[in-house]
This record gives sequence, structure tokens and C-alpha cells, in this order.
Amino acid sequence: MDDKTRTEIEAAAFRRLLEHLDSRKDVQNIDLMNLAGFCRNCLSKWYSAAAGERGESVDYETAREIVYGMPYSEWKSRYQREASADQLDAFRKNRRRDH
Repeated sequence: MDDKTRTEIEAAAFRRLLEHLDSRKDVQNIDLMNLAGFCRNCLSKWYSAAAGERGESVDYETAREIVYGMPYSEWKSRYQREASADQLDAFRKNRRRDH
């Protein structure tokens, strides 16, 4: 497989991941962090960093809008729920293991 085709496939898979996350707004970022060690905000940071590595300027808030499909403040007010005590406890335990 040539590099162009590989990049196109990777881009398509990334777009599909964003579509999937968009269809699962019930899955909170803390759930993703607790289960997989990354969340929508991580994807936003990675997107912004990847752009910067290629000489493009995509700030974090713009990257968040790309990942969330809307401004983060709007997504947060519409879909983000208060984290439960169990979710927060799991998050704290996972953070200690990762760092």
C-alpha cells in the first residue's frame, strides 16, 4: 500500500470514529477516560498538535469544534452530565496508574 492510500484510509477511519462518537453522546468523556485512557478532548489535542507538526495552525478550541461537531460549550451544556462518585473514583485510580 502506498503512503497516499494509507493516509486516505487513516483519515476515513478517523472520520468514522468522530461519527461514531457523535452518535454516542451518551458516552461521557469520563467513561472514555476510565475505559480507554483517552477522550474527545484528547483527540482534540492530538488534532491540534498534528496540525502544528505540519505547519498548520489549528488551536485547541477549533480542534474541539471539529471533534465535537459543535462548539465545546454547546456540547457540554447539551450532553455532559455530572460525573458520579464511582466515575470520579475510577478516574482518580486510573490517573495514578498512568502517571
